[in-house]
Amino acid sequence: MFFVYILQSVRRKRFYIGVSANVGKRLQEHNAGYTKSTKPYRPWRLIYSEAHPSKTKASKREWHLKHPAGYLEKRSIIEQYAQ
Repeated sequence: MFFVYILQSVRRKRFYIGVSANVGKRLQEHNAGYTKSTKPYRPWRLIYSEAHPSKTKASKREWHLKHPAGYLEKRSIIEQYAQ
């Protein structure tokens, strides 16, 4: 099982979308500064995740949310779950 997840920066109005088999561990890695693109915006909190049966399907969903075709859906998820 793989998950598409959305993180929200606690200090800045930033969001990050990713894929992982272990979202809890991945969140710890983001908050520890192991990811170059998210390091400046730490700390992060998980606001959303959804399960997919394969990495391929999760990656396709991640791609969709990161591109113009999925913009409205991404905004809707963020508005519903972000604080």
